[in-house]
Amino acid sequence: MDRKLLDILVCPATRQPLSVLEPAGLDALNRAIASGGVKRGDGSPQAEPLRAALLTRDRRTAYRIDDGIPVLLVEEALATAQAPDFPAA
Repeated sequence: MDRKLLDILVCPATRQPLSVLEPAGLDALNRAIASGGVKRGDGSPQAEPLRAALLTRDRRTAYRIDDGIPVLLVEEALATAQAPDFPAA
């Protein structure tokens, strides 16, 4: 992801800065998605695994990146607490 774009992107709900989710966090979320245990902010299930995502500074919320485009919609956000083994930091 372009560094200049990443520098201006923030969480639409909390206004926290976003960073690219590291591989360990992505793997943890994808394991939880595969087990059917991840719901989006609007309550709908996240069925497709993530290829990339952005993470809030407090590591509580992830926003998927589809084909290089961040999906920064609160109703599409994923709470990282839904992944039991999501890394702390």
